[in-house]
Amino acid sequence: MPNFLLSVVFDDGKAVVYDVGEDIEQVEEFRLLKQIPHLWKQVQVDRSRTCVYWNDRIDLPSDTLYEYGVPQYNTGEENLPHVAEE
Repeated sequence: MPNFLLSVVFDDGKAVVYDVGEDIEQVEEFRLLKQIPHLWKQVQVDRSRTCVYWNDRIDLPSDTLYEYGVPQYNTGEENLPHVAEE
């Protein structure tokens, strides 16, 4: 999503939006997401499906996303990308 918002749907159906902008302000490595063109769009899910990452220095564990993401209600699956699926 734009503006450093990350939309995630977990295997149990919980859908959240996580504001990575807060991490960019607080964690030095995350500032690269603003500084390097198109890095933001390169987000991936690791093979174990336990985190999302952009490079070997920037990642977010799924439990952080699950706990601190803002739950999204009344949204159809067609509105949210399923980043936790292979």
